[in-house]
Amino acid sequence: MQSKLYDVLTGNEDNYILPFFWQHGEEEEILREEMARIHESGIRAVCVESRPHPDFLGTKWWKDIDVILDEARTRGMRVWILDDDHFPTGHAAGRVKEAPTELRRLFLSESHVDAIGPRDHSSFIVSALPYAPGYSNGGTLFAVVAVKRDPVTGVLTEESIDLTHLVENGMLYWNVPEGYWRIFSLIESEHGGDPDKRDYVNLLVAESVRILIDTVHESFYARYRDDFGDTLAGFFSDEPGFYNDKDTWDFNSKPGKKGVSLPWSKEMFSLMELEFGSDYKKHLPLLWHEGGESMSRMRYSYMNLVSRLYADNFTTQIGDWCRERGVEYIGHVLEDSNVHARLGSGAGHFYRALGGQDMSGLDVVLWQLRPGFDDIPARGFVGEGDSEFFNYGMAKMAVSLAHLDPKKKGRTMAEVFGAYGWAEGLKLMKWLTDHMLVRGVNYFVPHAFSPKEYPDRDCPPHLYARGKNPQFRYYKYLNDYTNRLSHLLSGGTHVATAAVLYHAEAEWSGDYMYFHKPVKELLRNQIDCDVLPCDTIVNEVSVRDGKLVMMNETFECLIVPYSEALPGNVLTRMVSLAEQGLPIFFINGLPSRSSEGKLSPDQIDLLTTNERVEVVPLEELADRLKKSGYYDIQLKDSEPYLRSYHMRHSDMDVFMFFNEHPSLNVDTEVHLPVSEYVQVYDAYTNKVLHLDSVKEGDRTALRLKLEASETIVVIAGAQIGEVDAPKQMVNEKQIMSIQGPWSVSTSTSEQYPLFIPWKEIDKVTDLSKPGLLPSFSGTFRYETNLSWSSASGNRAVIDLGEAFETAEVFLNGVSAGVRISAPYRFELSDLIQEGNNMLSIEVTNTLVKETPDFFSRLGQLEPSGLLGPVRLFGA
Repeated sequence: MQSKLYDVLTGNEDNYILPFFWQHGEEEEILREEMARIHESGIRAVCVESRPHPDFLGTKWWKDIDVILDEARTRGMRVWILDDDHFPTGHAAGRVKEAPTELRRLFLSESHVDAIGPRDHSSFIVSALPYAPGYSNGGTLFAVVAVKRDPVTGVLTEESIDLTHLVENGMLYWNVPEGYWRIFSLIESEHGGDPDKRDYVNLLVAESVRILIDTVHESFYARYRDDFGDTLAGFFSDEPGFYNDKDTWDFNSKPGKKGVSLPWSKEMFSLMELEFGSDYKKHLPLLWHEGGESMSRMRYSYMNLVSRLYADNFTTQIGDWCRERGVEYIGHVLEDSNVHARLGSGAGHFYRALGGQDMSGLDVVLWQLRPGFDDIPARGFVGEGDSEFFNYGMAKMAVSLAHLDPKKKGRTMAEVFGAYGWAEGLKLMKWLTDHMLVRGVNYFVPHAFSPKEYPDRDCPPHLYARGKNPQFRYYKYLNDYTNRLSHLLSGGTHVATAAVLYHAEAEWSGDYMYFHKPVKELLRNQIDCDVLPCDTIVNEVSVRDGKLVMMNETFECLIVPYSEALPGNVLTRMVSLAEQGLPIFFINGLPSRSSEGKLSPDQIDLLTTNERVEVVPLEELADRLKKSGYYDIQLKDSEPYLRSYHMRHSDMDVFMFFNEHPSLNVDTEVHLPVSEYVQVYDAYTNKVLHLDSVKEGDRTALRLKLEASETIVVIAGAQIGEVDAPKQMVNEKQIMSIQGPWSVSTSTSEQYPLFIPWKEIDKVTDLSKPGLLPSFSGTFRYETNLSWSSASGNRAVIDLGEAFETAEVFLNGVSAGVRISAPYRFELSDLIQEGNNMLSIEVTNTLVKETPDFFSRLGQLEPSGLLGPVRLFGA
């Protein structure tokens, strides 16, 4: 029997779930109770977060951590620590206020005045204005530069003059030459950016980041050294970023946005000279204003530097500290709506920003993902989100990093469920989990367990809610499912046929296409891919037999989203890869220059003339790859909402399929690239099921039939000795439609299992409608008699139709199982008796009916109770 499959079938899978456990200074008995509830829900780790704790790093904090670690040791759990007093990471528990000036945040900004010449004996006030919150950042003048402007458009030209030497006492004295000129004062200041992040560390300066390490990490090491690497698993950084824009949630903050202060450090003076040249100061205004050829080069140089400094001085420094002490470092940055390659709340370059961590990471909160919205934008809490990025870019980007970085060991962590409001129940949680799993995410940080009394208004839902969440008793079903599939999708080799270029550098230096545009075309055609950054293409891949090789993965081709410019070394590398036989598809056009601003005719010519290089329109990409045979899984029909993931282990292949659409079914024929025996693994019930299939040479064909939001896992390898009946019965026929009447009773989470009779209804309907039970949150019990004759067959299955949303069926007082999402089908064969049977159906909704919270306002609220049709099938 296959080892990974054996693990899950025998209940020996690892733990892949580490929920946030919020700390507010609760009493010891409450903390112990919450740890017990987390443990009983099938979870073996927590990530402790101050939310905020009133005495972070003080006596009460350490007392609370002592309690949590004691519970964890007793229960065989592990503990992660969110590494600051509140998110985002970087506040260093307020210690930056006491730090010397050189360790505080530093910003570069500009002000300018326009001049016309020729005018001799002109003078200009160029000194920095005094610091005035909300009006002026103050600071120190370090350069004055004049740039000539185009007399028609006003755009900056390539002609610039460093006038710093002509400044005395804040006044520039200059004989203005002929033409229109813009005179820039370049100023550095500790004031700037998001005012709420004023007392944060400077992520570009190693010694500044060390304040965070000395304050938080070293304090834990001093107290819990013996637990490091054992009960204490490591540290979690939450959404660190530059936050250099006072408009924190402008996800388009990057060079070119006027009036924004830019991240800076004293080291940048010498580094910019090395990166750009000794005359770099003359071109700094191009970080804010449109200009000539040097604009691309300047913006690229700047972003290349700050993203590398962030990686080296923040992520890598903390990661190295952790690894030297036997613990791991995880977390995530903001990825929202493409900020992963930008400034503002971003970190400049996703892959560099997370390079020093031991897992890749991402988060999905605030309705960023919602079933069915993958094409058009949907309203979010910060404007309209880029649904295409959230569906096709975010998780694939994160998972790809886990595949290419050896220390991550193929592990990608997703923070999930947070701030969806009480409208979110286990049904949506499973959809979000499947969305992540089918893209390769295999570790989960549910958001969150809050020990505050219900209703805690801080970003619900809360998974236990001090006993008020009526679905908590079923939460273990989701966690067991998640752990089993995460185990099967870990430790093997991801199989994909295409590599897509991650090209933050293109965005920094010219016109570009989002990388997730081609990823979308591929995934909607079941062609899987990894997204590889330019750094990896230059340094870490090779070509073998005409295929791109990275770590243990092999790709048939490389796809380059449209880029007006790419770094020169990337273009050179692509020429080499093509010459070695790798097919490279440029979407909608070849680059026209390098990011450094210079035309590269030799490189472009070599790409143009190479027969392995092809320009393909975006809408033709998937067909072009299929024509060349660059696919792994093949479908008979077009199924744009069907997602697939293939993981190869030494002894078996695992294929996961997920129908992401919330209302459309999938019914098609799929051809898998295996010839071994195939079966279905039902991760929810933890059973291996028979699957009809047909061998076609070295491939296997099977029928794939999925209801909306349903998942199936196909295992190819050695046959399991004993398997259960197939999910769909052979020669299945409907025996009856169960119409009622139904005796309905209700029970809140605290009352359960005691039910209060409500009324008898003739047919099932939405019980949240006006006049019924519109504000009730809890469990509805439906009871009726069911007559059965053995003449109907050997098997009996009940299908509830629509239920909202967690359903448990009892027959003659015995549970037939629990379903947290569709299909709501239950096997009754071993429970049903000849003649009369008592059928009881319990349906549990979410707390949104009782507590219509702020976050749920963005959701499409669902009905309550059983809607049916309820049918009995036999065979």
